[in-house]
Order: sequence, then C-alpha cells, then structure tokens
Amino acid sequence: MNIEDMILVSIDDHVVEPPDMFENHVPAKYVDEAPKVIVTEAGIDQWVYQGKPTGVSGLNAVVSWPAEEWGRDPARFAEMRPGVYDVHERVRDMSRNGILASMCFPTFTGFSARHLNQHQAEVTIVMVQAYNDWHIDEWCAAYPDRFLPLALLPTWNPPAMVAEIKRVAAKGCRAVTMPEIPHLEGLPSYHDIDYWGPVFQTLSDENVVMCLHIGSGFGAISMAKDAPIDNLIVLATQISAIAAQDLLWGPAMRGYPNLRFAFSEGGIGWIPFYLDRCDRHYTNQRWLRRDFGGKLPSEVFKEHSLACYVTDPTALKLRHEIGIDTIAWECDFPHSDCFFPDAAESVYGELTAVGASDSDINKITFENSCRHFGWDPFAKTKREDATVGALRATATDVDVSIRPRAEWARLYAEKHLVTGQA
Repeated sequence: MNIEDMILVSIDDHVVEPPDMFENHVPAKYVDEAPKVIVTEAGIDQWVYQGKPTGVSGLNAVVSWPAEEWGRDPARFAEMRPGVYDVHERVRDMSRNGILASMCFPTFTGFSARHLNQHQAEVTIVMVQAYNDWHIDEWCAAYPDRFLPLALLPTWNPPAMVAEIKRVAAKGCRAVTMPEIPHLEGLPSYHDIDYWGPVFQTLSDENVVMCLHIGSGFGAISMAKDAPIDNLIVLATQISAIAAQDLLWGPAMRGYPNLRFAFSEGGIGWIPFYLDRCDRHYTNQRWLRRDFGGKLPSEVFKEHSLACYVTDPTALKLRHEIGIDTIAWECDFPHSDCFFPDAAESVYGELTAVGASDSDINKITFENSCRHFGWDPFAKTKREDATVGALRATATDVDVSIRPRAEWARLYAEKHLVTGQA
C-alpha cells in the first residue's frame, strides 16, 4: 500500500471548547449558572463552573508551537492554533494531516467530565446535556462526514446516566467517555453491579461504546513528592491495565456480552503481558472459580475491547497476538503526543516497518474503529476522496509553520481587529 492510499480515522483527538459553546444550549433559567470563560488578572482565559476554576494547560494545545514553549502553564485562546478550538479550521488541519475523521474528547470538563460532576446537583445534569448538544449538534454536525460524536455523562447519578445515554443515542452518538477508575473520584467501583448495572445494560441496549481515556485515573499512581511529571506521562498508559482488570474480572465484560469498551490513548504494549497473565491466573488459580463462560479471559477481553495507540513500534510486531481486530490508531491532536502535519508518515512508517499487510493496515487505521463505533466512513464520502492523498490535495494552502505563542497571539489580534469579532 502507498501512503497516499491509506485511510486514517483518529479515534482519540481533543477539542478545546470555544468560550461561546453553551450559549445556544442552556435553558434560560440556568444561564447564569453555566460554565463561563473569564480572563484572570494575569490575562489567562479560564473556565469557571460553580466557583471552581479549570483551564487549558499548555500541553493541551501545543500543536504548532516550538517545543521549548511546551509546558503545563495555562494557555490563552489567542496563543493556540485556531484548529484547536475552531471546527472549520480543525477540518482543514485534519485534511492537511491526511485524516478523514476524528473523535474528540473534552478538555475543560476533564476527560470524563469530572470538573462538572464534582458539583452533584440538577444543574450539572443540565450542563452535561448542554455540552453534549453542543458537541453533537454543532461541533460534529458542522461536518458529519468528519467526526464521530462522543458524549459526557453525569456519573454520580445512575438514572440520569441511563436517560442521557438513551438521549444521545437517539441523536446518533455511539460513544460516551467515563472514568478509568471511578472509585478514585468517590464513585462506586465498576464491581458494584447495583450502581453500574443499569448503565452497562443501557450501553449494551443502545449500542454505545464506553471509552476510558488515560489521565482520569492518575490517582492510581502513588508518586513520590519529588517525582517529576515524566512519571505521570510515562506510567499513565499502565493505568489502562488497572481499568481493564476491573472490567474484565468484574461484572462488565463477563455479564454483558454486547457491552464494548475503548481504551483511549493507553497504547497496546501492555496487552500481551496482561492477557498472558490473566490466562495463566485463570487456569492456574481455578480454586477461585471465576466464570468466563467457557472462554479464556483473553478471549473475552478481545470480544469487548478496542485498544488505541499513537505510536507503539515494538507492540505492533505482536499485532496478531494482541488481536488484529482489537487495535486502532489515533492522532491525539492537539496534544504533545500528536503528529502534525505528518501523522500519515508516522503511522505508515511503523506499520510498514513490521511488515503489516494491506489488510492489517486498513484494520488498524480505520476499519476497526469504524466497526467498533458503528460509523460508516463512506456514507457521505467516496472512498477515493477519503484517502491521505485526496484529503491533502484539498488542503495545500494550510499553514503548518511552527510559531511562538506570542506570534499566534499577534495573528489572532490582527484577525479579530479586521473582522470586528470580540
């Protein structure tokens, strides 16, 4: 396969939500309680909900910045590449990167909406619904041929979760983002069938995938006080195995045959050892009498799971042992792990280096994701127009220059001065 003929669907990217996102979706009685962007005394754009601030770290939006300016310090909208928060510019960036479609995880709410759900009240259910309406009806609906919708849930309220799953499924949304390890957020663990059972059943009934994105389970890493941030970034992918353990050995995967999961940005390198360990434990420790329905734990895991990676050159050598139908590629735009504008070169280089066949490449780059999430990539786009080469041909004018944050801010000010926008 030539690189120009690949089809790329990134199953994990991120949107930095624009400040006006709630304007069209919050009922009048709740407008004053909606999350808002304020400008702090330091000149930083900061989201605030119920008096609690949250914001955008520089690592959330580094694409097109010089590497020496990456960091955890706050980022202003003016400093960001417009494709980070503007859907029209995002699609142009996707085309320049050779990417047909994207699933975008949230930013200011936290990957599993934790920053909203910390306020456990009716108003938060309203805000979760408003977020989902913006994401599905504005962000994704602006280019339905380019985005796979993803919804938030009010994780502290099971009946409200059930209702929201049904509501977004009726809109065509086939994915929700949920905590990796809920007990770290003060919620019952995924072993608690009384709490999560109705949610698992509704996800199964509505054909909606449960996504678990790395980062929400950082609390599982008990770091030394003087440990560097490298520990979090490197070890975050290992938390996927902890999340998988609760789901595979608890009631979720064993009790709900149609329930599906996506381990987002966790990579695939942990899977071979983890599944070997599970099978060995199951066959050796039979005194525990765990019931996997006559199957090995590894078989049950593969039936339920999609594992997503940005780059994993060693593990790709074991793609068939991991499960060729279990692996999906992601870009992670606009985070520090992403590849832009050369995502196609990255994924193509890794797959060809391990001798992947055309069939393997297609499964990993788009077929597995589209099947898992029930999304037809060619419903609105001809296959010949969906390739890396075809998409890039439509975006030759996209500027991919690396610019300092101050330069992005200057360009932002010039643009808004000309257009008269606030």
